[in-house]
Amino acid sequence: MTTQISKDTRLCMSLAARPGNFGTRFHNFLFRELELDFLYKAFTTTDLPAAIGGVRALGIRGCAISMPFKEDVIALVDELDPSAEAIRSVNTIVNDDGFLRAYNTDYLAIAQLLDTHRVPTDAAFAVRGSGGMAKAVVSALSNAGFRSGTVIARNEAAGRALADAHGYAWRADATALRADLVVNVTPIGMQGGPEADDLAFEPATVDAADTVFDVVALPVETPLVRYGRERGKKVISGHEVLVRQGLEQFVLYTGVRPERELVERAAAQARA
Repeated sequence: MTTQISKDTRLCMSLAARPGNFGTRFHNFLFRELELDFLYKAFTTTDLPAAIGGVRALGIRGCAISMPFKEDVIALVDELDPSAEAIRSVNTIVNDDGFLRAYNTDYLAIAQLLDTHRVPTDAAFAVRGSGGMAKAVVSALSNAGFRSGTVIARNEAAGRALADAHGYAWRADATALRADLVVNVTPIGMQGGPEADDLAFEPATVDAADTVFDVVALPVETPLVRYGRERGKKVISGHEVLVRQGLEQFVLYTGVRPERELVERAAAQARA
């Protein structure tokens, strides 16, 4: 399917320090297949206020927000959806005639995946990380009813603040840790990074867990995901988060929810 670009074509975009191709390919594939008069383009910026001003002034329909802009953009929008308010972090802006409403579809995706994978709320969890995505994970766990958890973060101030906000424990490292659900929200295992081949938790920690959740999306099979699968654990991958949050962005931008098979085809095209 092809759609002719015209003066009426609606633009969606992303802002990231290091733009990637997944979102561009994913959204444009769905626009074409559904014959929607939209176009998606990735950008970076050194002037966030001017970039968001451009979103408002030019009528850009939607804007995905990536690090390091997820918190700084809060002051530049008109309203926070509860998904963004809960963690004070934004990854999606929707422009309705100049009114900018901000969402966090990472939070929505994580909450949905915990439910879809039927992770029991009486499971004790350990989340490694304390950044914006870790806030989304811990908030989703808390709001889903998980009562016993530990935030692992070398940054004591950030780790304690995140843990204390939800009544969980904090510790500086994961040595000799035991938990039913382990979640990696650090760059450990990320493709191209200095720890690309490393396991985010000790093998004994993964062996003792029931569910392994790695938020790292690239590669699809991180060392943690691969190790968890080999040990027969229930696994939630970062690629699932990436696709689910992208789908929720697409719905917010267009009002259209594609069929699952089409979303899977879009994800496969975006990975290629």
